[in-house]
Amino acid sequence: MRTKLLAAALLAAAVTATAADGPQKGTPDLKSATALAFGPNGVLFVGDSAATTVFAVETGDTKPAGTKDLNVEKLGSQIAAKLGATEQDISVTDVKVNPASGNVYVAVKRGTGAGQPAIIRVGRDGSVEPLGMKDVTFDKAVLPGQDKGKAQSFTSLGYADGKVFVAGLSSEDFASTLWAVPYPFKEVKGGTGIEIFHGAHGKLETKSPIRTFTPYKIGTQENIMASYTCTPLVRIPVSDLKPGAKVKGTTIAELGNGNQPLDMIPYTKDGKDYLLVTNTKRGVMKIPTAGFDKAEAITARPGKIPSGVPYETVASLQNVTQLDKLDDTRAVILVGGDLKTIALP
Repeated sequence: MRTKLLAAALLAAAVTATAADGPQKGTPDLKSATALAFGPNGVLFVGDSAATTVFAVETGDTKPAGTKDLNVEKLGSQIAAKLGATEQDISVTDVKVNPASGNVYVAVKRGTGAGQPAIIRVGRDGSVEPLGMKDVTFDKAVLPGQDKGKAQSFTSLGYADGKVFVAGLSSEDFASTLWAVPYPFKEVKGGTGIEIFHGAHGKLETKSPIRTFTPYKIGTQENIMASYTCTPLVRIPVSDLKPGAKVKGTTIAELGNGNQPLDMIPYTKDGKDYLLVTNTKRGVMKIPTAGFDKAEAITARPGKIPSGVPYETVASLQNVTQLDKLDDTRAVILVGGDLKTIALP
């Protein structure tokens, strides 16, 4: 009986709901800017690990800003100049394209630790300006059960079908967590613990955080395609993401040891779908998605790595640290401090 009561108490703690404040006008009290995503009508979601909060900021940036390539040299130094800092003080934490306008938004921190956050808007004309955060309309959702203040407590954000998805670490023993938060924010409940089989390590893991992910529909089912360090690729059905639940993702590829994925986007070319993934040590991978639904789960240490679903390395793309889809045929990448436009490979 005591064990059952303890389990019930832990489940109740995991699904504790937090009421969101509702839209308000003012200055969002950002303590960090770890990850970005865009929602409908130019709404910018900002993941603030230090405050265990997701902010939804109405940018008002909904007018198409043009279709030409966007190439900005020495982006870091330009951002530093706008913030009154040195380039060495500036770190880029995320880059996202606003699909409503085509302008690019960059999350940065100034200094060490959580640092001082800022959001930079890069216009299609190449202009670089801090996003004004005074007297904006915004909403926020505080995520219960999060591992407060850790830099990796938010690792990636995404938006699909009326939900903001947040990957990171919780304060529970089942630390790797996905939150699925309905937007507009109302009642915010706890996250879902994610377990995976890590083939390269030969074991089940519950503490390794998702490093990058993208929502991706396989047939009619929305999934989270997630990539981890050393480098499992995992499929997680969105329908399984329930507050307080413990879910085992399906590992469909092991893409290499000693490597950390950095960013991921889905795209279509010549009638076929792909994931494009950039990594610290294994370059940029182009992964065909055909067969994801039938891919055999990796449940034991593979005889060789890479294994699972196939991929090809895009040799022309080196040292890419951030990427996002600019439109149906192009992407923007951050490489060597420069923001560049490329054709989707």
